[in-house]
Amino acid sequence: MQVCVAYALPGQQTILTLEVPPGTTLVAAIRSSGILERYPEVDLARQPAGINGRVRPLTTVLKAGDRAEIYRARLADPKAARRSREKLAKPL
Repeated sequence: MQVCVAYALPGQQTILTLEVPPGTTLVAAIRSSGILERYPEVDLARQPAGINGRVRPLTTVLKAGDRAEIYRARLADPKAARRSREKLAKPL
């Protein structure tokens, strides 16, 4: 079956399409894609991964057409960042 593996950096996105056997897990697809060799800074023990935009355990079995994704660590909490922007936008 065909799946994609994706990893993005600011200004650069890598999406690899590969054929995997049925029953392939998220972690197996990521490892077999070669993306870990291409980006040695990726640490699956510390970075979340997911399928089609949703964080999932690495043991999740993929289905045909799934997009396995490796997510980067957040630099700031999105809710806190939004609150800060709102404070700056309010007139005194």
